[in-house]
Amino acid sequence: MRYEDQGLREPRDDEPWVSSGPGDGSLPRTEAVKDERVRRWDIATPSATLIGRAQSPDEDIPERLRRLHEERHPAMAGHSERMHRLDKIRIAHAVCSRLDLTPWERDRVLGLMAELDLTAFGSQRAIPTVTLVVVSHVVDRERQRQLGLHDDERLAELSADSMERLYELYDPITDDETYRQLLDQQELTTTNVNRLKRVLKTQIEEQDLDGAVLGRSPFRDPNLPAITDDRERAERPEDA
Repeated sequence: MRYEDQGLREPRDDEPWVSSGPGDGSLPRTEAVKDERVRRWDIATPSATLIGRAQSPDEDIPERLRRLHEERHPAMAGHSERMHRLDKIRIAHAVCSRLDLTPWERDRVLGLMAELDLTAFGSQRAIPTVTLVVVSHVVDRERQRQLGLHDDERLAELSADSMERLYELYDPITDDETYRQLLDQQELTTTNVNRLKRVLKTQIEEQDLDGAVLGRSPFRDPNLPAITDDRERAERPEDA
C-alpha cells in the first residue's frame, strides 16, 4: 500500500524515520542479544531490596540467612505473632475511628482484640468481622452500665414507666447507620453476629479478658493522680 493511500506523506531521504505503531520504540532482538553479551553487571534498580544471595548459581545461601528468612533465627523469634497482634490493633483502631465511640470504649475494644485468639471464630475470623462483634459487645455493655440496666435488683424496684424511660434512653450500637453499613460490607447478619457473640463470650471467660483495656493498667491506684495529668499541667502555660 502506498503512502498516499494511507493519507501519509512519503519521507524524504534526509528525514529521520519516526513511527508510532504497535511495538515501535522497543529494543530490537539483535540489540537485546548484544546488550546481554557485553553487559558486565546486573541491572541496578534503586528501589529493589535483596537480603542475602548466593555467590554463584552452583551455591546456596548460607544456613544463617536461611534461618533468618524462615524466622528460625533468635533475632526473628516471635516476629509473625507480634506482627499479627499489631495488625489486629491497627485494623480494630481503624474500625473504631469510623464509629462514634468514647475513648474508653475504643480502648476496651483494642484491649480485647489484642489478646483474642481469632482461630476460635472459624471461617469468620477476619479481623474486621471480629472487631465489629467486639464493638457490639463492648459498647452495648458500657451503655447498659451507664443507665444501670445491668443491675437486676435495681430494675426490680422500678415502675413500668421508669423502665420504659430507661429503655428509651438506651442507644445500642446497632442503631448507628455507619455500624450497619460496616456489617453489610462484611456480609454479617443478625444471626451471624449473635453466634459470634457467644464465641466471644466464651473466649473472654477462658482467657480471663473481662478487664482487658489497651494502654490502661488494672493495677493502678485510682486514688493517685494520673501521670499524664501532671505532664499536661506542667506543659500548660501559666495564666497571666
